[in-house]
Amino acid sequence: MIAVGFLGFLHAQDLSPRAYVITPLRWNAVVLTWSFFDGTILFDGTAPITGATGTYHVPIFSYYHSFNFFGRSANITGSLPYAVGNFKGTVQGAEQHLYRSGLLDSAFRFSVNLKGGPAMPPRDFMRWQQKILLGVSLEVVAPTGQYDPTKLINWEANRWGFKPEFGYSERWGYWVLDGYTAVWLLTRNPEFFSRNAIFPGTRSQSQKPIGAFEGHLSYDVKPRLWFSLDGNYWFSGTTTLNGVESPLVLQGNSRVGGTASFPVTKRQSVSSATTIALTSDMAGTTKASP
Repeated sequence: MIAVGFLGFLHAQDLSPRAYVITPLRWNAVVLTWSFFDGTILFDGTAPITGATGTYHVPIFSYYHSFNFFGRSANITGSLPYAVGNFKGTVQGAEQHLYRSGLLDSAFRFSVNLKGGPAMPPRDFMRWQQKILLGVSLEVVAPTGQYDPTKLINWEANRWGFKPEFGYSERWGYWVLDGYTAVWLLTRNPEFFSRNAIFPGTRSQSQKPIGAFEGHLSYDVKPRLWFSLDGNYWFSGTTTLNGVESPLVLQGNSRVGGTASFPVTKRQSVSSATTIALTSDMAGTTKASP
């Protein structure tokens, strides 16, 4: 299920195994991600549209850098996504088709290890063995994407998003268990589907915090060749339009899937992930990363 006004945050609900596993100091990575989404669209009673569906592709360019933060391993990641998609639905008895392409909201994530991962140069990191890792992160999604308040389907949500998260990772030989808990805090969209033929005035949309849980169990075959079973669940996020809470909004959703990482060269690997939503939408993701 794709929620209108939330398209810009969908890439932030991807399953990310080993997100808190540390890297050596001053480690840099360029990450290219391609995602595919296909599903129905949830309008929450905001427009007289039925039978709406969407199919779109989202390539994402990201840059990762690790550094020393008061003696602990830390890193920062910046992501810039672009999307191309086709949508259709029935408006007042007539089927309509829509094409959209443009930038989504940019995302920035700061993560720091609290336990088990001191900042280390590469020579020390080669001798280090992971046990229990505890860390925290803050992801910020900025409204830098394509947005037109007169249109209902947009690539960004015209608001800021903040995601504080706590992460856990523990290794037993070839096995790695990851668990994360987080909450999305979203600012108000002051111009949601406004100043058009259906709603000539200005409408304001807000959304309650969204809780999220994520878990992964992965197995190392050899260095940089591993497989993971993934799952997540997020809930709440009830929307309010002009002070009136929508009773139709979805209260919970989850995904399960798997990830595989394959080494390509000494410094590059390719990972492929496939996820299935347990409500109604499906998504597949392929990633290429150092």
